[in-house]
Amino acid sequence: MASVSYHISSLLEKMTSTDKDFRFMATNDLMMELQKDSIKLDEDSEKKVVKMLLKLLEDKNGEVQNLAVKCLGPLVGKVKEYQVETIVDTLCTNMLSDKEQLRDISSIGLKTVISELPPASTGSTMTANVCKKITAQLTGAIGKQEDVSVQLEALDILSDMLSRLGGTLYSFHSSILNCLLPQLTSPRLAVRKRAIIALGHLVLTCSGNIFSELTEHLLAELKKNESTSTTRTYIQCVAGISRQAGHRIGEHLEKIIPLIVQYCNVEDDELREYCFQAFESFVRRCPKEIDPHIPGVMRLCLKYITFDPNYNYDNEEEEEEEMMETENGEDEEQESDDEYSDDDDISWKVRRSAAKCLEAIVSSRHDLLPDFYKTLSPVLISRFKEREENVKADIFSAYISLLKQTLPIQSWLHASDASGKDDVPLTMLRNQVPNIVKALHKQLKEKSIKSRQGCFSLLTELANVLPGCLADHIPALVPGIVFSLADKSSSSNMRIDALSFLHVLLCNHQPEVFHPHIKSLLPPVVTCIGDPFYKITSEALLVTQQLVKVIRPLDKSCTFDAKPYVKDLFLGTLKRLKAADIDQEVKERAISSMGQIIYNLGDHLSTDLQPTLKIFLERLKNEITRLTTVKALTSIASSPLKIDLRPILGEGFPILASFLRKNQRALKLSTLTALDILVKNYSDSLKPAMIESVLTELPALITENDMHVSQVAIMFLTTLAKVYPSCISKISGSVLAEIFQLVHSPLLQGGALNAIIDFFQALVLTKTATMGYSELMKQLTAPIYSSGSAGASVTLHKQAYCSAAKCVAGLSSACPKEAPTTVNQFIQDVKNPKSSSAVKVLAFLSLAEMGRTTNLSAQRELKTVILEAFSSPSEEVKSAASYALGNISVGNLKEYLPFMLKEIGSQPKRQYLLLHSLKEVISSSPADGLKPYVEDIWALLFKHCECTEEGTRNVVAECLGKLTLVNPSELLPLLKKQLSSGSPHARSTVVTAVKFTIADQPQPIDALLKGCIGDFLKMLQDPDLNVRRVALAMFNSAAHNKPSLIRDLLNTVLPSLYNETKVRRELIREVEMGPFKHTVDDGLDVRKAAFECMYTLLESCLDRLDIYEYLNHVEDGLKDHYDIRMLTFIMLARLSTLCPNAVLQRLERLIEPLRATCSTKVKAGSVKQEFEKQDELKRSAMRAVAALLTIPEVEKSPAMAEFSSQIRSNPEMASLFESIQKDSASLPTTEAMDMS
Repeated sequence: MASVSYHISSLLEKMTSTDKDFRFMATNDLMMELQKDSIKLDEDSEKKVVKMLLKLLEDKNGEVQNLAVKCLGPLVGKVKEYQVETIVDTLCTNMLSDKEQLRDISSIGLKTVISELPPASTGSTMTANVCKKITAQLTGAIGKQEDVSVQLEALDILSDMLSRLGGTLYSFHSSILNCLLPQLTSPRLAVRKRAIIALGHLVLTCSGNIFSELTEHLLAELKKNESTSTTRTYIQCVAGISRQAGHRIGEHLEKIIPLIVQYCNVEDDELREYCFQAFESFVRRCPKEIDPHIPGVMRLCLKYITFDPNYNYDNEEEEEEEMMETENGEDEEQESDDEYSDDDDISWKVRRSAAKCLEAIVSSRHDLLPDFYKTLSPVLISRFKEREENVKADIFSAYISLLKQTLPIQSWLHASDASGKDDVPLTMLRNQVPNIVKALHKQLKEKSIKSRQGCFSLLTELANVLPGCLADHIPALVPGIVFSLADKSSSSNMRIDALSFLHVLLCNHQPEVFHPHIKSLLPPVVTCIGDPFYKITSEALLVTQQLVKVIRPLDKSCTFDAKPYVKDLFLGTLKRLKAADIDQEVKERAISSMGQIIYNLGDHLSTDLQPTLKIFLERLKNEITRLTTVKALTSIASSPLKIDLRPILGEGFPILASFLRKNQRALKLSTLTALDILVKNYSDSLKPAMIESVLTELPALITENDMHVSQVAIMFLTTLAKVYPSCISKISGSVLAEIFQLVHSPLLQGGALNAIIDFFQALVLTKTATMGYSELMKQLTAPIYSSGSAGASVTLHKQAYCSAAKCVAGLSSACPKEAPTTVNQFIQDVKNPKSSSAVKVLAFLSLAEMGRTTNLSAQRELKTVILEAFSSPSEEVKSAASYALGNISVGNLKEYLPFMLKEIGSQPKRQYLLLHSLKEVISSSPADGLKPYVEDIWALLFKHCECTEEGTRNVVAECLGKLTLVNPSELLPLLKKQLSSGSPHARSTVVTAVKFTIADQPQPIDALLKGCIGDFLKMLQDPDLNVRRVALAMFNSAAHNKPSLIRDLLNTVLPSLYNETKVRRELIREVEMGPFKHTVDDGLDVRKAAFECMYTLLESCLDRLDIYEYLNHVEDGLKDHYDIRMLTFIMLARLSTLCPNAVLQRLERLIEPLRATCSTKVKAGSVKQEFEKQDELKRSAMRAVAALLTIPEVEKSPAMAEFSSQIRSNPEMASLFESIQKDSASLPTTEAMDMS
């Protein structure tokens, strides 16, 4: 300690030296000391250091002053609070001094101190006290200062403080406001501007009253309209506030907008510009409140986007020739010169702000698209001729926004909507394409690079939104593209833009439309391949790859002769393929491009082909280019031109085999695909030794750790088994062992399982001795037969039985002669009382899989065996038998279905199992086969749809739903009829049946469903609780799988949905359990279902929701039962990413319930579950808080700032919050939780 203070006092002594270098070095050393974390100053040293530094601020030497200011930053954290106050006092006093240099250095000092103060959330009182001191001095300085530069500095510092520490200045807000408002009328524009910035920071944290006071003042002044200049400032101020705190200004918009509309008509261009800027910020920040004013604002924008009083665009098209002559004529110029010179013309600012405002409207109002195409699109197109470059850029950008909004959403959710109303905007756009091209194609040859780039980005977007729409206009566009590529003055970005547009054009249009233009397009592209700048080269190679497909499409006959162009394309690409010292991206694209050239034009290359393939071999050996080369070779090998690859196969095959050992997954997959194609197409050129080198690598790839790689490897094995049956005998042991391991894995399903079945079928057909039918069967079923014996340690997962059964069925279908013995064997297994239940399950499942495809009617005992199994003690055996009965019936409907229906009618005890069998029949049979039986099944099901047991009712409902799909036009109306039936059970069964008719893939029933789903949704108002619950489940399923069914009904359905989210007192009852009373809420399940629907709607129909109404119900849910709170926390997190502005407006009301949840304490004597439940709730609430904190500008809300400081100061909450943040950091991009 002593040494530190000694060292510092020696530094302080040097600081008083007369030599400026000593002072400089000593100050620098002090700075180094202060930056060390370990330094501690005693009170005396503190005083001296502070005093000295403040003195040095007035030093004659500028460099010493600068260093002294820099020392203030680290010093703030090291000294006591009253010392910081001394520093601040002195700096504030210096700010008002007469010396300009001292003022400047003090204001820098204050900014440094403010940026170093600990934020309020750390709970230190110093910040608050220091800020109050500074504020008091600054507001005084701003108010009574004659000198403008002092005012500007003071305003700047105040803005700094408000933006960093606004919340701590709570008590000063009204005095700050009173000090800032008069500055809006200051004679100096710079002062007004900074006052507006400061107000913008103030409104983020001030209370509601102060905000209202400010808006009232602005409104009053706007109404007075003393002078245009102050009106401009007030409108700028309104826009500034809306940009910073748009969610607060919403409620005042009704009064503000009419005033601003009125000022748009005043002849003052700057005023108009500010009006449009204000509109733009309202549109972006208060979407709900501005909604009724949108048409009016749009009209104004469209009027003023064409506002150009000094320029006559009339009859441009016709009179272009004459214009050229008169443009330089003197006589015209003279007369206009007196009134108005072009330099004073600022009408372009009005046009630009109108264009920006339109862009804001377009990008936020997807629902008005058809209107936009009617009114807005033609006006924008007519303005593409704008003469001011900056304005033109904004007009282009507004139109590009419009195109982006029109882009059909490429997702399964909306796939089924495509046929509906989404076509309207696209058709309207298609009709306007000729006008767009007419307006743009001349500009593609203009000097201005900026406007050419704008044209290309607009055309690129257009080609993406409407593929093929430019087919008729290619002749008009090609000269422009060639001009931009060949023109010496084009910048490299210009060329890249032109090439990327050409690429999109080639991808999205039919090859024939380009054939007349290849002659002019090709040379500039080839030149670009040789360009020294790698980005141009790489873009040109992409275009080349596409051009090759265009000049000789192999998938259809084509009369165009590609021969003259092959040489240029080939040599240009070859030069890049050979170069070793070029950019990685260029290397990869040169390889892909050359691959494409060989694929499409290989037969024209004659002697050049082999040397080029040798280069590919070199690239295979290089780690950086090997993956791309493997893909290129795959495409060459699959070419219909039968390219001769023999010269490189000998060396290439072992290299490919070695890739299967590498750790790079993409490389393994691509290599397997390449090998597969080579074996299929080049079988006669491959030697057994080559194939064996690959075979040794395969066992390691077949593992349950990576199902996809296993699947591709097994598909390759299947190809080998078909093409080279002889080499299969070599693989028996290791590969088969791995495959059987997979069959018995619980993870096997889908594609990989089908691949294994195909492989077994191919294997049996090779007639290899060691791998015949019986041998494979034995290995498939052995683990299951042994699992029943006493010593068996392996218990297999349920999935393994299904996989094994499917493989058994696959083998039997490949060897139909062997099948009957296998079937007998299984029937004996089932009859044998000693068989373990595992063996019986396998037997039934295998019979089911075999019975589905072959007719098992020859087996007389089957029915009795299955019906006996229905009374087995083991649940697994029962359900397997039920599954078997269903699937065997599918193979032989005539015999089994009537039998099954009779049993269902006569055996009430086995009804549930029999209905499950019936469900299998309905789901797996082809519709034509079922048609004759539909009426009987329907009648039988309706007998059971009022069954008291819910499980049975659900199976009946599923049968009804799946049956309806067989003949929707007749059966759906029958379902609808049942809605009016008296019993609630029947109604709930019917509604659930509808749920099973909705699938996520397009189906013939969709159109019919769309017409009548509204009637089924009316059940949301059913008096019976259970019917309402299943109606919500059906609604949820529709919203999740096929939103198009319900999108147009939301207006009528939402009120019923929201109604179900309310807590119903009459459904809460008390149950006495011994001495305790326990409350039961019967309405909970319905509420839960309603909130789940609300969550699903967020994903699929967000644009149809009134988000504020929606938030009201989320808010109620935050105070509801445990299960519902958990759901609403997830909804809140999702909302904060989907519509942050709306959440910001409601923040204060949303935070309260979160705070309540986070700070609840569980009663000391509670059970363990209660503690776990609360803990889970708190974690979930914290996740919601963490999501809220990701909203930009959220920490400026006083409520949020207070809550987050509470979290930090409470150790339990703080640690929970940290762990949540760690979790979310370790997750890949947090996707919404899927609740389907």
